Amino acid sequence: MDRCSFCGRTKREANILVAGLEGHICDHCIEQAYSIMIEELGSRPSSKFETINLLKPPEIKAFLDQYVIGQEKAKKIISVAVYNHYKRLMQKPDKDDVEIEKSNILLVGETGTGKTLLARTIARMLHVPFTIVDATVLTEAGYVGEDVESLLTRLLQNADYDVKAAERGIVFIDEIDKIARKGDNPSITRDVSGEGVQQGLLKLLEGSIVNVPPQGGRKHPEQKMIPVDTTNILFICGGAFEGIEKKIAQRLNTTIVGYRASKDREVIDKDNLLQYIAPQDLRAYGLIPEIIGRLPVLTHLHPLDRKALRAILTEPKNAITKQYIKLFKMDNIDLSFTDEVLDFIVDKAIEFKLGARGLRSICEAIMLDAMFELPSSDNRELTITTDYARHKLEKIDMKVLKAS
Repeated sequence: MDRCSFCGRTKREANILVAGLEGHICDHCIEQAYSIMIEELGSRPSSKFETINLLKPPEIKAFLDQYVIGQEKAKKIISVAVYNHYKRLMQKPDKDDVEIEKSNILLVGETGTGKTLLARTIARMLHVPFTIVDATVLTEAGYVGEDVESLLTRLLQNADYDVKAAERGIVFIDEIDKIARKGDNPSITRDVSGEGVQQGLLKLLEGSIVNVPPQGGRKHPEQKMIPVDTTNILFICGGAFEGIEKKIAQRLNTTIVGYRASKDREVIDKDNLLQYIAPQDLRAYGLIPEIIGRLPVLTHLHPLDRKALRAILTEPKNAITKQYIKLFKMDNIDLSFTDEVLDFIVDKAIEFKLGARGLRSICEAIMLDAMFELPSSDNRELTITTDYARHKLEKIDMKVLKAS
């Protein structure tokens, strides 16, 4: 029977037994050897997340400007929040014992306005571990779904299981509005994917030591837990909060009383009520007060207008048209777009009401045949015109692109 050449444990007694040329080593001896190495060297092996590239708020916003079009207020608020958060991590203990609390961020905006892109770009700039998780799969412990601790499992994986690096990372929780409380009235059945998840998220958002299953909790219950301190993890939450405009409108109407009521109503921009969002609107929507309090930085993203959508096609570093041009360049094909076809794509995106994602869907539909045929043909040049785009879109069922 195979045994560890160092301690003599059998394969049954060890979790893992690694085979060598003339011997074996078990996981216990590997951990012990690693501890000895750290003790002798005086430090842990260097990590790719060793240093944080922290810039000043104007520099952070300038970096965001390269990838995100518009959303000036949101970028300014996020730049300040991120700068203060990582400045807090770097503070040294003072005599005055003033502890700076972390400021988690809540982004509210329609689909395709850039919530996920903002979070991903911030993580790229800081060079810290980053993960995107979907709140819709989370449930209370003991029910079918994922536990809230699974958020940190993915962060650990992206940090190559470097706990210290993960404890300085960023977690983007998407679709946070989908875990809103289903109603104010008590129910016989439990709200296992709504208020129950919000309660579970509280300890993560505020900061506590959480035992994280490295491979997911329910599939491998026998695994050894990894303690992770969430005190310095920045949580950015995003959600569309569809229908919250009605809550905002009700609040604005109830505050307008007196002779100036008609004049004040004219000031309110009814086409973009999201800009007036306040914590009480989130509570009316279904978020519990405790979780609202742990997301102190609240900002909204404006719906993308025609000018912004047009700029998204060509201006950012990773603009959609630049991506297609690069793809075709790899096959030695020169691709170009006319100004008229870009306007045509924007018009279609506005018609389907899908924001920036609509641009990508329409472009994929237009470019599909070309991407299929040209790599194996002799044509080395392609210009996308309005007639070409209209012809390609007419061939497909346009209903698949439209918003439901």
